[in-house]
Amino acid sequence: MIRALIVDDEPVARRRIRRLLAAQPDFVCGGECATGQEAIERLTTDRIDVVFLDVQMAGIGGFDVVRAVGAVMPAVVFVTAFDQYAIAAFEVHALDYLLKPFSRARFQQSIGRVRRELERRPSYAAAGRLDALIQELSERRYLSRFVIKSAGKVLLLEVARVDWIEAADNDAIVHAGSATHVIRETLQRLAVDLDPRQFVRVHRSAIVQIDRIEEFQSALHGDFAIRLRGGTRVTMSRSYRAAVEQVLGRPL
Repeated sequence: MIRALIVDDEPVARRRIRRLLAAQPDFVCGGECATGQEAIERLTTDRIDVVFLDVQMAGIGGFDVVRAVGAVMPAVVFVTAFDQYAIAAFEVHALDYLLKPFSRARFQQSIGRVRRELERRPSYAAAGRLDALIQELSERRYLSRFVIKSAGKVLLLEVARVDWIEAADNDAIVHAGSATHVIRETLQRLAVDLDPRQFVRVHRSAIVQIDRIEEFQSALHGDFAIRLRGGTRVTMSRSYRAAVEQVLGRPL
């Protein structure tokens, strides 16, 4: 039997993975952890073959767990709500990733990868690849300024001055105080290039700077209206709610 550990600070997320694992005849849930510290203790004392590990948790996050456990870290399936640069790195270095909210079919694909890897390498040691992942992420340079060309001039706008960004077809409109600037970049690309500790995507057409958020107001169908400093209102769709809650470290 393949022993799996579920590590996520959201009870709902842990329950979903537990239920999906229960349908796998060759998997058994070897435990659940709500914090990174609990995970470190379990992984260093119990026999675990694969861990479904949340990336961002309050206090000790997923990467911290990997660093702390080190060479005895089992196979890892990262679980994340962030569609950011890290996901591309996970695909190369980690065994797999699950992007919340994931479907039953996508979970089944992940289970298949776990089986194949463990069949090939029964004493699977992921430490080397995970160390490479952490090193790559730690060296990642996020966008620090926008280069904006307009009317024969070139403006250098520091990202710290940006309040929010909205999509405009294949362009993006950058809002910084009372000024707006159009740049030739897609919102999807900006979501990768901007530091996820500083910016969060709240809608398929909007990214906001986290420090500019002042208030969330419930709207229809699970959406929220976000009020930014200065009074600007931006819609947060329910499909991005999990990502925002991950950044805040608490449910809305």
